[in-house]
Amino acid sequence: MVADDRVARGKRIQQRTGKTFHVATRLLPERTRHPTYVLYGFFRVADEVVDAADTAPPNEQRAELERIRRVALGEEPAGDGPQEDVLAAFSDLREDHGIAPSDVDVFIDAMAADIDRSRYETYAELEAYMDGSAAAVGRMMTAVMDVAKPEKALPHATKLGEAFQLTNFLRDVGEDVRERDRVYLPVETLERHGASVEQILDLEFDDRVAAAMRDLLDRTERLYAEGVSGIRYLPEDCQLAVLLAAVLYADHHRLIRALDYDTLSTTPSLSTARKFRLLARTRWLWQWNDDPEVVFRAASDGFDSAPASGPLESHRLSNCRLVSFLTR
Repeated sequence: MVADDRVARGKRIQQRTGKTFHVATRLLPERTRHPTYVLYGFFRVADEVVDAADTAPPNEQRAELERIRRVALGEEPAGDGPQEDVLAAFSDLREDHGIAPSDVDVFIDAMAADIDRSRYETYAELEAYMDGSAAAVGRMMTAVMDVAKPEKALPHATKLGEAFQLTNFLRDVGEDVRERDRVYLPVETLERHGASVEQILDLEFDDRVAAAMRDLLDRTERLYAEGVSGIRYLPEDCQLAVLLAAVLYADHHRLIRALDYDTLSTTPSLSTARKFRLLARTRWLWQWNDDPEVVFRAASDGFDSAPASGPLESHRLSNCRLVSFLTR
């Protein structure tokens, strides 16, 4: 059992650094919501080691990730301090919920890859990286949900984790170059459309880059379709939260298209009001149809054409209630 203060620490990390995911997490039942806070805190602690390139040399980053691995796997006790509490909480959680050590390993390996690697030649190489950075996260979430038939849920959880990660990559192209000198768009995809890594590094956007972005966005949306179709295999009290996470992340694609795929010069983000509207709409649709694929399509594509009044309006949560829901 993870102590309440350690759960609260993970929650604060998520509220500060994962606002979109926090909206969906609030819909989980407590038995899953609290472990999710702990998971997220662990992911961020490891990720921040890699993003400390300006303050720590590569050998120190690698050594710290290896120490985090040992603590996470219960091979070494955590130290003192807030971040160490996060690691200790994850170690307890891993044991309590039977999280596979192999998923911890591939996650840490993916974080370590970011120290030395900033380019991906093929989509297959990027996919291998995402197995640790994203798909393993989906598998860990499946473990804490206590899924009855994991063999059915896991393939879909893997696809949905990849979809979330690709959305982040496509949203953050310019930010990743400016802040981390990283390009996650595969070289082969860029070159197939006449673009190059050098263009991305120089933040030079044109129709060729747009075509590569469109290609990857289409691929990502196919992953969402595969991932969402597996939500039916999750416990009933977890399905809406995962569905909402998919709706919120996929809505970034609307913003990317509105920018004509130019995320080199700006990083699109969902407004608080938009999150409110998507939350209200998804919850309302779910009351009338428990098919996750149908609701995902309706919530993701049909919102802007929904009537401003009528049944949908009468079921919307007020802004005050939504603010209370998101911040408690």
